[in-house]
Amino acid sequence: MKTLLATAIATIITASSFAQAGPGHQRTHISEHPRVNEINGRVDNQLKRIREERKEGDLTKAQAQQDRRNLSSINQEKRDMRKMDKGHLTKTDQKALNQQLNTNSKKIGE
Repeated sequence: MKTLLATAIATIITASSFAQAGPGHQRTHISEHPRVNEINGRVDNQLKRIREERKEGDLTKAQAQQDRRNLSSINQEKRDMRKMDKGHLTKTDQKALNQQLNTNSKKIGE
């Protein structure tokens, strides 16, 4: 009975934490992980910029798709880096991802 109750509580807490994240918000399974949260915030910001510039007509559909693909590959690299370090990003990983995001940011809207 106690196990069932504990499982139910854990399920409710997990479901509520996922419900709090809005669209475009990338979840981090490590609370208070500043490096991952910084990268996720930058990716979210660039996705918003792509969406806004596409809506305004500054980006063609093909350009927006290419920019999203670039972000997707950066995200995949972030996931791979985290797998190698038990869910964490090292300072070196963060620096490499930030450089890629800087390059991608400059390309948005070109």
